Amino acid sequence: QVRIVESGGGLVEAGGSLRLSCAASGSTFVTMGWYRQGPGKQRELVATITRGGTTNYADSVKGRFTISRDNAENRVYLQMNSLKPEDTAVYYCTVNRGLNYWGQGTQVTVAS
Repeated sequence: QVRIVESGGGLVEAGGSLRLSCAASGSTFVTMGWYRQGPGKQRELVATITRGGTTNYADSVKGRFTISRDNAENRVYLQMNSLKPEDTAVYYCTVNRGLNYWGQGTQVTVAS
């Protein structure tokens, strides 16, 4: 069983920054990343990063968000800058090792 612990969510004003962190138990994961689900919306990709460091971002966050990971600690981070009200969502950490595992989510609220 993989245990995933997310932290770093909160309330921030538009234009502000937040940094999300995620720690996953077990051995190294192939891909780690973040998804989000806004009010009344479907869950969507935010960013992913492979073990080798290849990243993928949703168009809506390119240039504002940066994903990184620490393979030795099995941690993945999401630095979010220039936040907008439409970034308001529950952010979920996900890791992949054959199967996808999900965290419980952390709320990010951006006030206009």
